[in-house]
Amino acid sequence: MADKTEYHIDILEQTTDAIELLAQASGLGKQVLKDAMQKGAIWHSHGKQTNRIRRAKKPLQAGDKLHLYYNQHILDEQVTPAELLFDEGEYSIWYKPYGMRCQGSKWSDHTTINRYAELNLQPQRNAFIIHRLDRAATGLIVLGHSKKATAAIAKLFETRALTKYYQVIVEGEFSRQEVIIDSPVDNKPARSHASLLEFNPGLNQSKVQVKIDTGRKHQIRIHMASLGHPVVGDRLHGNGDDQSPDLALTSCYFGFICPLTGIQKQFELPQHYRPQFADQQPLLRG
Repeated sequence: MADKTEYHIDILEQTTDAIELLAQASGLGKQVLKDAMQKGAIWHSHGKQTNRIRRAKKPLQAGDKLHLYYNQHILDEQVTPAELLFDEGEYSIWYKPYGMRCQGSKWSDHTTINRYAELNLQPQRNAFIIHRLDRAATGLIVLGHSKKATAAIAKLFETRALTKYYQVIVEGEFSRQEVIIDSPVDNKPARSHASLLEFNPGLNQSKVQVKIDTGRKHQIRIHMASLGHPVVGDRLHGNGDDQSPDLALTSCYFGFICPLTGIQKQFELPQHYRPQFADQQPLLRG
């Protein structure tokens, strides 16, 4: 059997045994299918809605469809656990490690931070992505636990009504003056403010703090590379390769007025999760 395949099953009569139907169609073992179901690889279409299903005994109606997106390589993926840093009830702030995703695919969602939060938060709550960090980046990320909080905090990001700082380690000696980079990213306006924190002459690398006014995909990586100071470990926009350390880009600070309480909030990443020069200690993977 191929490692990657899809199965789409029309439900002909009312039943509750999705696993049995999938086993008959795919030839896969029931335990394999239950694992795939828990990891988000099985979907259910009812009317115009298609959603992941997690329960083996799921009421299915005639006219519904089951979908299995089976990729054993993806299902076998493991990531370092995230860490809950601040629990505000309707939202929470986490440390996202290297490799953990902010968005699932049709093949799975078990390596996403929101799914990890849903499985590990006490008390248990839904978890919604509000903003994103690259898979290769690390640091603070905010998750919503109600639709109201998710929409309200997302609005802060959209209207730039919050302060966010990142730390990166870049190649070369960075300017000792604050640098403002406002070159477009993907033909959209983008602005970053970068300032030197520390220079390591032995490695010829600089630790830089970056404040971004916009949140374009790969904005910091693109802006740093445009200055001739690519982020260490950047395999897409810099000099990184398969032997390089992890990407030295970390979200370190959020500050905003909580839209639910009106109280000023500040969330800082603990020092041990921030980027370190390789001759001080290994860059943390998680």
